[in-house]
Amino acid sequence: MSRDYYAVLGVSRDAGGDEIKKAFRQKAKQYHPDANPDDAGAEARFKEVNEAYEVLSDDEKRTAYDRFGPNWQQYQNLNGEHPFTSSGEAPFGDMSEIFETFFAGAGGRRGHGGFHHRADFPRAGQNIEQDVRISLREAYEGTQRIVSKDGRDITVRIPPGAADGAKVRLAGEGHPGYNGGSNGHLYLVVQVAEDPQFQRNGDDLVVDVKVDAMTAMLGGEVDVPTLTRPLRTKIRAGTQTGQKLRLAGKGMPKLRKEDEHGDLYARIVITVPKQLDADQRERAEALRQSLR
Repeated sequence: MSRDYYAVLGVSRDAGGDEIKKAFRQKAKQYHPDANPDDAGAEARFKEVNEAYEVLSDDEKRTAYDRFGPNWQQYQNLNGEHPFTSSGEAPFGDMSEIFETFFAGAGGRRGHGGFHHRADFPRAGQNIEQDVRISLREAYEGTQRIVSKDGRDITVRIPPGAADGAKVRLAGEGHPGYNGGSNGHLYLVVQVAEDPQFQRNGDDLVVDVKVDAMTAMLGGEVDVPTLTRPLRTKIRAGTQTGQKLRLAGKGMPKLRKEDEHGDLYARIVITVPKQLDADQRERAEALRQSLR
């Protein structure tokens, strides 16, 4: 019997999707073969972690797994037959009746030693996941990637607003099915590279904006960078380092929500001149004295 997928990822059976994703990333990093060159068992554990995540991150597969354990694929692959009533309850007296119903339709039989099934019933192919790395600006605008599969080049569009972990599905481009079963899917898992200028927090962005000391004291205007063009923004007198100015709707586009954006926060960094001439120093000293 396969190991419990929940135990593989180290999460409870009622864990949410974000918790499962976080646990998967931690385990995948821990057991990645590149990080364990001297551990012969790391690759097997890495594959086990991937298998567990593939099932528990998919609502339909997870439901089947929770009901049937290691037999969940038999539930999923038998030509779309569904063993549950609309209330979610099994319409049979016990689990043995469920599996007998499944496999009888796929060439199964009941023998003296219990129920047996043929190994040649249709089975769907396994899904494939492949990382795709994009820049923050590509995530803002949306972009395309070309994926080579079986000698074919497939153009894939990654929508605006895609974040780390977002999946783009290429239906039927996974591993082939067995005995007439459907092909699996290919999922491109988006990884957004860190940007040297902008910090991303969900759909919001943060950018540092340098403001000279006099403008910070007296007020004025500064140019705030965005992912499209700079915006001239007013600075109030007495602005402090670390203070944030909110530019509503100038953050990242919200995934699959047309014309909706997060916010951009301009984080103030006050600068002072590195050198002053004699006249400037005298004036600065006079100002300092007047402020005491």
